[in-house]
Amino acid sequence: MKKKLMVLLLLLSVSIKWAKADEGMWLPYLLGQQTYNDMVKKGLKLTKEQLYSINKASLKDAIVIFGGGCTGEIVSSEGLIFTNHHCGYGAIASASTVEHNYLKNGFYAKTKQEEISSPQLSVQFLIRVDDVTKEMEEGLKGLDGVARAQKEQQLYTEIITKNTANTDYEAKVVPMFKGNQYLLFIYQRYKDIRLVGTPPESVGKFGGDTDNWEWPRHTGDFSIFRVYTGKDGKPAPYSADNVPLKPKHFLPVSIKGVKENDYAMIFGYPGGTNRYETSYGVQLKTSVENPSVVNLRDVRLKAMFEQMKKDPAVKLQLASSYAGIANYWKFFDGETKQLEKHGVLAEKQQQESAFAKWAQDKPEFAGVLRDYEAAYKAWTPYAKQRIYLTEGILGSPLAAFAGNLTLVEKALVTPGAPKDAVKQAVEAADKARTAFLESENKASDQKILAATLHMFYTDIPKDQQPIGFFEGLQSKFGKLDDDNTYRTWAASVMNNTFIFDDAKWKAFIANPDAVTLQNDPAYAYASAFIKNYSSKYQPLYAQFNTKINDLGRVYLKGVMQMNPNANRYPDANFTMRVSYGQVKPYSPRDAVHYDYVTTMKGVIEKYVPGDYEFDLPANYMDLYKKKDFGQYKDARRNDVVVGFITTNDITGGNSGSPVINANGELIGLAFDGNYEALSHKIQFDSEYNRTICVDVRYVLWCIEKLGGAKNIINELKLVK
Repeated sequence: MKKKLMVLLLLLSVSIKWAKADEGMWLPYLLGQQTYNDMVKKGLKLTKEQLYSINKASLKDAIVIFGGGCTGEIVSSEGLIFTNHHCGYGAIASASTVEHNYLKNGFYAKTKQEEISSPQLSVQFLIRVDDVTKEMEEGLKGLDGVARAQKEQQLYTEIITKNTANTDYEAKVVPMFKGNQYLLFIYQRYKDIRLVGTPPESVGKFGGDTDNWEWPRHTGDFSIFRVYTGKDGKPAPYSADNVPLKPKHFLPVSIKGVKENDYAMIFGYPGGTNRYETSYGVQLKTSVENPSVVNLRDVRLKAMFEQMKKDPAVKLQLASSYAGIANYWKFFDGETKQLEKHGVLAEKQQQESAFAKWAQDKPEFAGVLRDYEAAYKAWTPYAKQRIYLTEGILGSPLAAFAGNLTLVEKALVTPGAPKDAVKQAVEAADKARTAFLESENKASDQKILAATLHMFYTDIPKDQQPIGFFEGLQSKFGKLDDDNTYRTWAASVMNNTFIFDDAKWKAFIANPDAVTLQNDPAYAYASAFIKNYSSKYQPLYAQFNTKINDLGRVYLKGVMQMNPNANRYPDANFTMRVSYGQVKPYSPRDAVHYDYVTTMKGVIEKYVPGDYEFDLPANYMDLYKKKDFGQYKDARRNDVVVGFITTNDITGGNSGSPVINANGELIGLAFDGNYEALSHKIQFDSEYNRTICVDVRYVLWCIEKLGGAKNIINELKLVK
């Protein structure tokens, strides 16, 4: 009797896993009644159709994919976009020069003629979503492994072609629940995007890496862009004759402020979670993958930062790359600590034990966990080598560029290759070199080259290292346990590669040959490690991934059959989602309590004149001393609220997402999560999870008071 009760409790724990408070990144297209009822219970005043509709304007029409990796929202009848500062960072840096440093000093267009074209940006609007599961399952019947994966790609192409023919739409078919459901997402892309405004970096990135993933937070993480169309209202390439987009829907902006327990809803494009991960995946991530990424990125960041703090031009040059590397350096470190702190591995094992008991008399599912264990056991010995290649060896910009020249070598040495293959490969390499040289900082890269190669030698088993490479290094440059050996080698590579020598490069482009390429020290280095991996370990990784994909689909199918009434959502995969929660404080540890808002008073408390992370513009202090808050003052605090936190479930890709109140009005922009819940990609923490948002009133104060751009405020529909 006691044994049966234990099994029942284990089964119940698996069921409970999918029903935690405020957990879920829900598909607005498939919003279940149970979920919608809970949204209404928490305060939502809108109908389902006001959230998502194909035939009528709805909230989904104000939400865009911004630049391919973030979210933005339309906030005016003239196509104005709000998103995060870090989402617009690359475009802002590209528009900046040392003379006109918009990244450092900020920028606001006072007229539309002053708005700056951002050719690297585009935005996508979701047109509709169709369920194509039946069509996919019919085509995939009886297939698994490589055959299934290949057939999937074929079916994707057929479905997309059929649904976008004779339109300017784009589409993608996305598997949900690890391939137990397939949805077709149809988008319309606009490419004429212009920079309208950005605060100075000292505001938009206030707190820098020190405050990243932390609360309390005081970052004004916003930037402003605009979508332009042809005069017919359709997408068009940049032209001075283009006109601002007339959107189907835009978000009113509420300056009423937030209170504890207020309803908060976030629409956006969360990039990726793996909430249905197994204990084997958690074990590999915490013991091998994450520590490796953290150590390698730490070395790269230190080398870059050392040069950035010396020279404003170098800081501008490396700013975007540095920000991208730093953001997830801290994340991977925190993720491991939180997964271990909250005992996620043990919880996953408990769920799997319950599943195994349920599945033992069901042939389709009985061997799934055993096969999972075998797949991870086979791949784990090589997992670190893969990370050390991608994050270490190819973490050097020079090595990464040189590695791409393998395409040139392939064209040169492949018998029977098309006559124009070499020409195309060389032309592409020449174009890529121009972009590489613009972004390359030799001083930092040389240190990255030396340090990451030494780490590879020290940390990767000798039988997995490229044959002969380190023996050659030792014979020419010295002992392999000596840092100076690697420093001397890196200097030699930098000084002798033809990649930095215009004359030698032009000669190679004019008359490309394999021997010249193969003898180049930078190419010889990168290709040795790439070929070592691709010939020996890439096939193993491909086999591992194929097996894990098949097992994941079957395992989750079993979980859903085991608990058919659970209210589930699919993993995030950069498709439109809605999450809902409340504005709430939290207590992360004994005797520590965090309020749900931060104010400008806290900004001033953190301010350190001239500091890399905590400096402020000169007029900021003047405005604060005068208490010149305008209509953005929070009456309860006699200050401007800078940020607030909610219990919403988000992840990377949600950056820039609108935080929306119960009436469908914009109250803030989501831009981060808190350190105590960095396990969120694998497991949501209902007690500690918080989304960090910049309050829209602070955004507007920065625009109007700090930036003097009242014209932008006048364009918005303010709700007071």
